[in-house]
Formats: sequence, structure tokens, C-alpha cells
Amino acid sequence: MSLIQAILLGALQGATEFLPVSSSGHLVITKELFGAANVPVLFDVLLHVATLVAVVIVLRGQVGAFLGALGRLVSRTTEERDRPYLRLIPIIVVTTVITGVIGIGLDSVFDIRNPTIASALFLVTAVLLILTRWARGNRRLAAIGWTDAAVLGVAQGFGVLPGISRSGITISAALYAGMDRKTAGEYSFLLSIPAILGALVLTLRDFESLGTQVALGAIIAGCVTAAIVGYVALRVLLRLVRAGRLYLFALYLIPLGIWGLTYF
Repeated sequence: MSLIQAILLGALQGATEFLPVSSSGHLVITKELFGAANVPVLFDVLLHVATLVAVVIVLRGQVGAFLGALGRLVSRTTEERDRPYLRLIPIIVVTTVITGVIGIGLDSVFDIRNPTIASALFLVTAVLLILTRWARGNRRLAAIGWTDAAVLGVAQGFGVLPGISRSGITISAALYAGMDRKTAGEYSFLLSIPAILGALVLTLRDFESLGTQVALGAIIAGCVTAAIVGYVALRVLLRLVRAGRLYLFALYLIPLGIWGLTYF
């Protein structure tokens, strides 16, 4: 993989990680067009990890609150303000475990590198986004419970499939579960932190083979690009979620899915 290709894939990942159009599906198709389909999945995961920088920066208030609550719990100096965050931590853990179980199961059944499958699932994501036009809710972060953990864990688990947008399916599920738009968007991206870190751990075994196919400089360039573009994309998406305009991305996914099904 060339340096230019790595940068282009990083930009693509940064934009599509947060926009509800499936970063994994876009990477599968683009790598196929680049003739780089055999590059280890670890490269994709490293680009995902790079985009976490954007999550931490944009949602630094919530991330800082969680880390502060955990730190005070360890030092046994918890305060009243820590209670809602400490209550959510086991819920997020359960969501992540469910996501991992479903994701590993689906990964063993489906070919996650198949561009035809990705193209078909782009259409599924489009339908999910269109349906959010009629989702109404007013539940905030403090109202998230164990049922939400199960629902969002299952939804996020299906996000492992190329063409199913992780952000799209989790935000949609949160909206269907009755969360307000602001909470649905922000909570979806908070959930992405343990999910992406878990995927990194599972793919570290590919580190040696990745080094033989992609130069270190190309990996770094791709990751830096993904982080910068991801920051911009996340800002844009949160505004669109709050405005209730997720369905607009279906106008892009439908022709993309149809094109992929006819091309591959």
C-alpha cells in the first residue's frame, strides 16, 4: 500500500467512522478498488483507533466526568456528582460484552471483506436511517438502564458487518428506545470507545503481517489523517442528529448500494 493510498483510506475512515454510512463497508470497497484487499484488518482497526482522538476531544466533558468518577472511586473519595456516571459504567460494560459476543459470532459467519455483502447492507443502513424520521424520545443520560444495554449491545454488534454503520445503527436504536436526539448521538460515540479498543486487542495478532505489507510511515499518515477528518465529521454529525436529519444520508447510501451490487 502506498503512502497516498494510506492517506486516502485514512480520510475515508475519518469521514465515514462517524457519518452513518459504514466506514468498514467503504474501506472494504475502496481497498478492493486499490488492489489492497489482503491488507490485514488490523490496519482498519488502527484507523478506527485514530478516530477515537476525535471522540475524546469533542466529548471531553463526558469522558472527563467518567474518568474522574472512576479515579475518585478507586481513591474512595466519590462525590454526589459521580453517581450517574458510576451507575452507567456497568451498563456500558454489559453493552460492550454483548457487542463483542455478537460481533465475533457474525465475523465467523460472514465474509467481512466481501464488497457485495457490504453493498447490500448499505441499503439496510439506509432503511434504518429513514425510519429515524419518526423516532421521538425525551430520555436523557440519567435514564439509561439495563434494557438499553441489551438493545444497544445487540445493535452495535451488528455494526461489525461491512455496510452496517456502527454509528447509524446505534443512534437509530437509541432513538427507537426513546432517547432524545442529543443523548442518542453522544451516548453512541461514548460506546464506541470500549468497542474500538476491544477490536484493537482482538486484531493485534496481525501486527507482524501488517508491517510486511504497509510501511510504518504510511500507517502513521493514515492514522493522523483519520483523526483530523474524524474530528470534523463528528462535529457535523452531532449537529445533524440534533436536527433530526439522519435520513439525508440514505440519499447517498441507496445509489451507492445499488452501484456496488451491479459492479461487484
